[in-house]
Amino acid sequence: MSVQRLLTVLAAALALASAGVQGQVYPAKPVRIMVGFPPGQATDILARAVAEELSKSLGQQFYVENKAGAAGIIGTEIVARAAPDGYTLLMSSSGPLAVNPGLYSKLPYDPVKDLAPVMLVARVPEYLVANPAFPPNNIRELIEYAKANPGKVNYASAGSGVTNHLIMESFRSTAGIDLTHVPYKGSPPAITDLIAGQVQIMFDTGPATLSHVKSGKLKILGVGTLQRAQATPQVPTIAEQGLPGFEGIAWIGFVAPRGTPQPIIAKLNAELAKAVALPHVKERLVALGTEPVTTTPDEFGAYIRAEIQKWSKVIKDSGAKVE
Repeated sequence: MSVQRLLTVLAAALALASAGVQGQVYPAKPVRIMVGFPPGQATDILARAVAEELSKSLGQQFYVENKAGAAGIIGTEIVARAAPDGYTLLMSSSGPLAVNPGLYSKLPYDPVKDLAPVMLVARVPEYLVANPAFPPNNIRELIEYAKANPGKVNYASAGSGVTNHLIMESFRSTAGIDLTHVPYKGSPPAITDLIAGQVQIMFDTGPATLSHVKSGKLKILGVGTLQRAQATPQVPTIAEQGLPGFEGIAWIGFVAPRGTPQPIIAKLNAELAKAVALPHVKERLVALGTEPVTTTPDEFGAYIRAEIQKWSKVIKDSGAKVE
């Protein structure tokens, strides 16, 4: 057989194989959902809840694989380099997808160029909490107190450059006040010192703070959502307390490798929307301190781009660096 004839036969075989794959109904085999954080965190719990519903509705197993470490970079890079066939997905958060691009000079992935948005799944309200002995009881009083005591109010964070640090820097800049940053290695030790009075205030999520508020160990000054949080409708937003338009939240969403066929993206988006709308799933998300949302892929893509610009500016203005 001549070389030309061999190439023709091979091309025909590849075309038939491709047609066979394209003809399969997605999904035709189990689907991996990568999570770049340890089991038990909000992103992981949400991924497992959604995976269970997708497995039911699409007739194939959707399973979660955790690749924690490096601020979500490890898991995100795996998905960015995966085959764009719909069988490797990523449930991620604002940190890897929006904060990291402005924080790391050599990030091994580009969330816009290497990943395809599927759907924003949940927003995660961040609460501005304080030690009960701290005099201010709301945002206006905090701003007045900080202006009268420049640099003397210490705020904790889970580390330099993490979301709750940057939200506080955005708040500080918007309010025009001088605060002193005290970074910790994670939220638990920061909250421990906040309760002990070693620092006065910090931003953190509902799951990290609300149990301590309920027990009287912390108090809430405001919440960073634009509308009052579903879990705490009695708590005024920071926006309604004198800083219109201020938003300080984290978020969680689904993405796939760039190049994943649009019919697969559309199918996943539709099934995710159905899953998030189920009453028992919504109840679970709210119980986690998150607020379920749905978007189109294009809406989520635009949101990611806007968030990258937003946090890149905050990082630059704050001088935050990776520790």
